[in-house]
Amino acid sequence: MLNHRILSRFHEPLKARAEGRHVWLDARDWDADRISDALTDVEVYVGTKLRAEDARRAARLRLVHVVGAGYDGIPLDALNPGVTVATTHHHGGSIAEHVLMSVLMLSRDVLTADRALRAGHWRNVAVDPGLPFGSTLRGRRVGIIGFGETGTEVARLCQAVGLGVRAVRRDPTAPVPTDLRPDWIGGNDRLNALLTESDIVVVTVPLSPATRGLIGPAELKTMGPGSLLVNVARGPVVQEEALYEALRSGVIGGAALDVWWSGPPEPPSRLPFHDLPNVLMTPHHSGHTTDTFAARAAEIADNIGRLGRGEPLVNVVRAGGPDRSAHR
Repeated sequence: MLNHRILSRFHEPLKARAEGRHVWLDARDWDADRISDALTDVEVYVGTKLRAEDARRAARLRLVHVVGAGYDGIPLDALNPGVTVATTHHHGGSIAEHVLMSVLMLSRDVLTADRALRAGHWRNVAVDPGLPFGSTLRGRRVGIIGFGETGTEVARLCQAVGLGVRAVRRDPTAPVPTDLRPDWIGGNDRLNALLTESDIVVVTVPLSPATRGLIGPAELKTMGPGSLLVNVARGPVVQEEALYEALRSGVIGGAALDVWWSGPPEPPSRLPFHDLPNVLMTPHHSGHTTDTFAARAAEIADNIGRLGRGEPLVNVVRAGGPDRSAHR
């Protein structure tokens, strides 16, 4: 079994919970060639990305277990038909806290105040009468695009601080947790209504052909000046150039971006978002808490145990054969 870099920090409890009868290969420091060679002989691959050529070589592979909810880094078409692909979640609460923190920082202009004070300048309305006051969240409206685990957790925290909640999702008739009281939940055809009615827009949908470029110039203009965009989904759900221009020119008020259009060793964007004062930039770490990854390690270990016992797996996104896996 090959192990994922971040999950390697939970290596010992992962092995212990997986009943200790498996041989684990900790691949956190391996190069691509070594991983490719090892994949010819493993039955379980734990990770977030897999090259198509490696997937084709993995003749003994039975399970690809993604360390997270998004499986856009797994080439499903290149896998042997018998390979099951499963995901794991447990990140909703951690990401929701990050969203609320980001909205508060943007609403109170914390980034500008922090930079000014570090440079020795007091920046508040008592010193500068021309400085605008910050705003509280109570009574404002948040629109959530996508209403799965992350979206519902975001709604729960936003509701707790007095924000009105509305959402769009693929299936607007799906059940809603009984403790949530959204103003409304609509289908994807109500996206423009959500953008028009929301002071804050939070993007939580997975990346797919249907969601790539979902937020572009027209959608950002619909949001309007003063509105805030928070993206904790995938960078390409929002059009890169359109967002930069909207932030630079004041079409929208600000953005908190935890996901980007490229990753290390490349810069997060080819555009200078870092020069904009109304952007909070974080390196795709909103879900990186002990709570998230301890729970993921436990669930992945349990799924591996189920695989060994021939029992149905949970969180399957692609079943590799009859009676080997099932949706939870």
